[in-house]
Amino acid sequence: MSTEKTSPSQSGGDGTTGRPGRRTPLIVAAVAIVAALGIVAAVGLGDDDTKDTASSGVAQIEGVTEKTRAATVLDRPFTKPDLVLTDTKGESYDLRERTKGKPTLIYFGYTNCPDVCPLTMSNIAVAKKQLPQADQDKLQVVFVTTDPERDTAASLAKWLPGFGDASFTGLTGDFSAIQAGARSIGIGIDPPKKEKDGTVVSMHGAQVVAFSPTTDQGYVLYGEDATVDDYAKDLPKIIKGENP
Repeated sequence: MSTEKTSPSQSGGDGTTGRPGRRTPLIVAAVAIVAALGIVAAVGLGDDDTKDTASSGVAQIEGVTEKTRAATVLDRPFTKPDLVLTDTKGESYDLRERTKGKPTLIYFGYTNCPDVCPLTMSNIAVAKKQLPQADQDKLQVVFVTTDPERDTAASLAKWLPGFGDASFTGLTGDFSAIQAGARSIGIGIDPPKKEKDGTVVSMHGAQVVAFSPTTDQGYVLYGEDATVDDYAKDLPKIIKGENP
């Protein structure tokens, strides 16, 4: 396994960063916010080769309050994605309806990711267990695959419980619908691509978006550098719809 960090000299012409030699996904929603956050992960998987590229940073711009710790609070929140996908039971799941009025964390990633995705889900799971049981029951954690061809309902059902929380929701479905839903909250993802050396490369934004139970809008962003302590400190406020 090899890990590569993108340096400033490898940034794209639009100021975003990504895998060297490959342009990061086009981000349709909140372009300025995502460019400032610069949070993008590129993961390549092969039999003998694993590549992971991720970088994050925050600038103070219109629509974003000053960043404190790992959280970035948005002045202009995102509308929750209008997604109807398939859950781990093989049943239809309407994201807006099923999470309406509930504090919700949404993350786009995939099960074959070697480090960024599992670390993010693990950090959330550990932090959630530190909450009072009543708050644990309120918090919704939704993992939406960016690799639906491999991440079937059955494979998600096997992977998610590994984080020690049976309440995590895993969703799969049509890639174009997932991509559009991600872009609506400023997250760019590309279809997995097989390169000449057999490596499968998947580009995806590394943000976790927190949605308020009072407005159902996404008002807080976390990058891949967010720790267990960051989530543990912020979740009690997010559950109440307050700024962390």
